[in-house]
Amino acid sequence: MNLRDEILKEHSKSQALKVAAYACSSPKNFKELMQCFMADEYRLSQRAAWSVSWAAKKKPEMVKPYLKDIVAQLQREGVHDSVKRNAVRILEDIDIPEPLHGEVMNACFGFIEDPATAVAIKAFSLTTLFNLSEIYPEIRPELKLLIEANLENETAAFRSRGKKILGKLG
Repeated sequence: MNLRDEILKEHSKSQALKVAAYACSSPKNFKELMQCFMADEYRLSQRAAWSVSWAAKKKPEMVKPYLKDIVAQLQREGVHDSVKRNAVRILEDIDIPEPLHGEVMNACFGFIEDPATAVAIKAFSLTTLFNLSEIYPEIRPELKLLIEANLENETAAFRSRGKKILGKLG
């Protein structure tokens, strides 16, 4: 299977799952999917992002060697929101290596603070930051303040996730 062609052929959940399953069948295939995800080609990286997210759920161990690349996508200019959304979605469900903690926290706090950030990116960022607050309790007051400051102006999805996290923060 030519992953690039398959990714660009159709944009659907079934296609994303098909590509993810193929990528998870070998490290070589997963590497090819990650190259599509990291590509400078806007549409290719956008569509590959969904498959990377599904693949990370199916086989999280395969994504671990690429976490630095995934984190790099959070700061990259000009990428589609789906790239950032799926990158943060992966990070909320995985143990992030310690050397990447600072970069991830900066990106996630930045997403939450930026009114132009898509709500799903903000919601996944909230969970990622909460998970990191288990290691770095000193970020809890800032996380709590950001959630409280934005509850009234954000969407239902943000409010729901924010309230759950506030409950856990105490």
